[in-house]
Amino acid sequence: MLNFALCDDNESILARLSKMLESLFIKYNFDCKVTFTSVDPNSFLAYVINNPVDVIFLDIDLKSNINGLSLAETIRKYNKNIYIIFTTAHLEYGLMAYRYKTFDYLPKPVSMERLEVTISRLLEDIADTPCKYLKLANSNTFLTYDYIYFIKKDGMKLIFQTREKIYSSYDSFANIIPSLPTNFVRCHKSYIINIMYVDSIVGSLIYMADGTQIVAGRKYLADVRKELLAFAQK
Repeated sequence: MLNFALCDDNESILARLSKMLESLFIKYNFDCKVTFTSVDPNSFLAYVINNPVDVIFLDIDLKSNINGLSLAETIRKYNKNIYIIFTTAHLEYGLMAYRYKTFDYLPKPVSMERLEVTISRLLEDIADTPCKYLKLANSNTFLTYDYIYFIKKDGMKLIFQTREKIYSSYDSFANIIPSLPTNFVRCHKSYIINIMYVDSIVGSLIYMADGTQIVAGRKYLADVRKELLAFAQK
C-alpha cells in the first residue's frame, strides 16, 4: 500500500483533496490511502518522520512561520525518496518548488482532471522504480520494499507480510528474486526474509521483529548469518 499525507492551512481544502484522491484510488483500484492530514506543519512533520509515508501533498503558504518549501526541505533530510507534490495559488513559487526534488506542482484550486493526470504519472513512475517498490502480479498494488518483513511461498501464491497488513499474489520466487534488494535473503525453500527486521537468530530459529519465528533451512543458515552480520556493520 502507498500512504499519502496532506498538509494545508485550510481544513475544507484538505477534506476536498482527500476525497478526490480516495475517489481516484477506488476508480482505478489503486492500493493507496490517505493516512494523515493536518493544518499544522509541526504535527505534519512529526508524522511524516515517524510513520511510513510515500507521497505528500504540501500547500506552500501555510499561514505559519513554516511554509511548505521549508517543510519540504526538512522532510528531504529524513527521506530522500518520498514523493513531494506542491499545491498553491501562488504560481510565482513554481520554480522554487522544484529545488526539493518535486514530483509535481498543482495550481489551486486543484481540479479532478489535473489531479488524475498527476496520480497516473505518479503510479507509472513508481512502477518504473524497482529499487524501491515491488508491484504485485496482476494488480495495482505497490509494496515498499522497506516495509516488507518477509515473503512466504504458499503453493502457487506468495504471501507478503508487511508493517501494515498481509498481501498475496499468484507469483513465484524465481520471478521476484532478481528484483529484490540485497537485504532480502532466502532462509528456507519457502521463505525470503528482510534482514532489516531480524531481531535475533538462536540455533536455526530466526526471530522477526513482528514476532514471527521462522526455521532456517540448513543449506541457507550460513548465508543468513553472513548477511545479517554484514548488514549490522553498515
